[in-house]
Amino acid sequence: MEWYNKGKKETVSELLTNENYGLKTQEAEQRLQKYGRNELEEQSKKSFLTKLIAQFADFLIIILVAAAGISAVVGETEDAIVILAIVFINAILGIYQEGKAEKSVEALQKMSAPNAKVIRDGNQTEIPAAEIVPGDIVVLEAGDIIPADLRLIESSNLKIEEASLTGESVPVEKDAKAIIGGSAGIGDRHNMGFSSTIVTYGRGKGVVVETGHHTEIGNIATKIQTYGEEQTPLQIKLNQLGKVLGTLTILICIVVFGVGLLQGREVLEMLLTSISLAVAAIPEGLPAIVTIVLAIGMNRMADRNAIVKKLLAVETLGATSVICSDKTGTLTQNEMTVVKAYVDDKILEIEGGGYEPVGAVKLDGKEIDINTLYNLNNLASIGALSNDAYLDNSSGVFKIVGDPTEGAIVTFAGKLGKTTNDLNKSFPRVEELPFDSARKMMSTFHENYIKGKVVSFTKGAPDIVISKCTKIALNGEIVDFTKELKNRVLSVNIKFAKSALRVLSAAYKVWDELPQQISPETVETDMIFVGLVGMIDPARPEAKDAIKECKDAGIEAVMITGDYKETAFAIAKDLGMAESEDQAMMGEELDNLSEDELKEVVKKTKVYARVSPEHKVKIVTALKENGHITSMTGDGVNDALALKKADIGVSMGITGTDVAKNTAEVILTDDNFATIVNAVEEGRIIFSNIKKFVFFLLSCNIGEIFLVFISILIGWEVPLMPIQLLWLNLVTDSFPAMALGVENAEPGIMNHPPRDTKEPILDKGMYGGILFQAMAIAAASLFAYYWAQVRYGIGSGLIHARSIVFATLITAELLRAFSSRSQVFSLFKIGLFSNKRMVQAVFVSFALTVLVLYLPILNDIFNVVPLTFQDWEIVLMFAFIPLISGEVYKMIFKNK
Repeated sequence: MEWYNKGKKETVSELLTNENYGLKTQEAEQRLQKYGRNELEEQSKKSFLTKLIAQFADFLIIILVAAAGISAVVGETEDAIVILAIVFINAILGIYQEGKAEKSVEALQKMSAPNAKVIRDGNQTEIPAAEIVPGDIVVLEAGDIIPADLRLIESSNLKIEEASLTGESVPVEKDAKAIIGGSAGIGDRHNMGFSSTIVTYGRGKGVVVETGHHTEIGNIATKIQTYGEEQTPLQIKLNQLGKVLGTLTILICIVVFGVGLLQGREVLEMLLTSISLAVAAIPEGLPAIVTIVLAIGMNRMADRNAIVKKLLAVETLGATSVICSDKTGTLTQNEMTVVKAYVDDKILEIEGGGYEPVGAVKLDGKEIDINTLYNLNNLASIGALSNDAYLDNSSGVFKIVGDPTEGAIVTFAGKLGKTTNDLNKSFPRVEELPFDSARKMMSTFHENYIKGKVVSFTKGAPDIVISKCTKIALNGEIVDFTKELKNRVLSVNIKFAKSALRVLSAAYKVWDELPQQISPETVETDMIFVGLVGMIDPARPEAKDAIKECKDAGIEAVMITGDYKETAFAIAKDLGMAESEDQAMMGEELDNLSEDELKEVVKKTKVYARVSPEHKVKIVTALKENGHITSMTGDGVNDALALKKADIGVSMGITGTDVAKNTAEVILTDDNFATIVNAVEEGRIIFSNIKKFVFFLLSCNIGEIFLVFISILIGWEVPLMPIQLLWLNLVTDSFPAMALGVENAEPGIMNHPPRDTKEPILDKGMYGGILFQAMAIAAASLFAYYWAQVRYGIGSGLIHARSIVFATLITAELLRAFSSRSQVFSLFKIGLFSNKRMVQAVFVSFALTVLVLYLPILNDIFNVVPLTFQDWEIVLMFAFIPLISGEVYKMIFKNK
């Protein structure tokens, strides 16, 4: 049995405590030793050394380390040092990339109450919440943060705000006397109080049943720690690419080594040649460029109000196919708002969302003068006067102090020009009957509302208030509240409720003087009915447009909430997320489904209501198993597990709890659901650009392989040394590759479905382009090498010949970078100078190459000599071949 299945006496007895005396101090100390402190322990973090070692597990890195080792053994110390330096720099960048600190549990600790009021040794005292133990009796008052999970043993009009844990926007009424049979979700355990939730109304007492990691919030913290970091789609694809390149590199090196030996070349020479090939085949700059481009993408997303905490999440956003969103505070405003009113037998629309008291009143879609509706003003006045909430504007932003439902009515009155301050000054409260969960009503007495009289105002549940009324205010008259009129009002109440509105009614009673005996039996009978107000936590205006954009981009939007099914479906229908009620289901229904059944259910369900944190994880898991890249958007503690489990966790920056922010990979600083669509667009742009620079780098690298391989087959000397190839791969190619990483979006990037998660970085259309470009690069370089050997010879002139090949290859790759900006559109269509970063990158790379060729100190390091004017004529003549070839290829095969 769960604690909520047990009665008060049974619970107190089982915990060996006393509801009036509490625990003895000595007993409490013993239990503290037994159960531990009421706080959450943080999971140990990986050491720097562990992270560093993990970086060297990459296949390509192992090949480079082996190449460095061979270079050192054969005496090429400079090459070995340069290769190892590159490997180490990449490792440091990788650690930085993965250096997101796990702060979720720390945030959960911050949410805990620092102190708590308990009864010990028969006296009420205040102790640190961390010292609370099972069996402690906790005293609760409005404003208190509940310090541990409690079974309530007393409750007087007690309401607890559990939105951060359950997603329900309205505080939950609690009843200590209730005994709940069977299994119940967190939001339906009305006899329980949960750690870190907030008492908003009334008072009560509870016995502590769970502390620390055994509380509901502790359970979330534990599960967050157990979820491992899953690889992102980009990581998977880069690893696959690395394995393919690594395998090919080893094979090519073996083949070339064998060919060289068959030709009678020296073993040492062929070892150095194999190292050259390995260096040529591996795009050493790729990890660094990916990191830098993703970091640039992070900055661009931050400019669009999306802070990305995890670098690789930038690209994953672009692959998102399903966005699972919490309702409260994410799709809705988290501000209860009166949207309908019923007076004088008319249904009125109240416009203007949020707590700012500005809006309009409409009848049949047309704005009306509120002064023509006396009873509307009466309804607003009664609602605001029989009310303990108020609007606070001290910070310059309107917010409610008190119960959000009462706050909605105060705001409604404000929209009609009636502030609580003015109303209470004009019509002071002289007596009251507080709200009671049994009566479901609240009544207050006021003077001056009717000259020479005292008036009692009552608001509460419509069916109960209506049953206590005998008259109705109708079009300026007081008439009998006949059965026909009552049925008409009740039908409106049902209509409002079916629209998922929370409905309250208002009535009043006139007294000659304040009655001697104030009781519900005398006050709340024979009243005059005034009207109804219907309120809801409304959808964010921008969310509807954002969801439409998601649909246009082939992205499915799903609502997952702890709120009621009717409310959730009404919001989803208004936003365009769902069309029929069969697309909505309750969380408890998920418990009866097998994994395979759930995978089928998630294909058609758009709304999940009354779900627990475990349900959210089940839904996200099923979607992922169906092949979706899933984003989970939320702001509460109840969202943390699903945020962690999803491919991309997205938290709200303003209303989001610290737990949600620190668990998520992305934080929306403007709490605007539409921002996630912008982030998805940026993600798509980034992946498109990654493909562009991978295409560029690989065609360069394969061109270098062809150059070295064909030279060996022909019987020529190796045209480039390892250090020259490293310069090509790390310096010359890297700057243009980074410029490709910041290309603007190509037309229509958000008008097609998300890419297939199985789609590799290199798609089928890229293979032909890479091969064609690589052959053009190799051909240009081989022509230049042949010319140089003819002119300078292959003995003493070898260094000069290699210098010409070095310059030709660099210039060819720099020119070709302009063509690589699009695999579809011609250079003339996208504009030669439209990417200014590319122009700058090419200029810097070429300038650095000139320094290598003409500075004596660098000549010695890179084994090159200065080129003559005639040399440069040959270099430029051959260097344009790959650029022209690339543009011709696009004209023939892409036709755009």
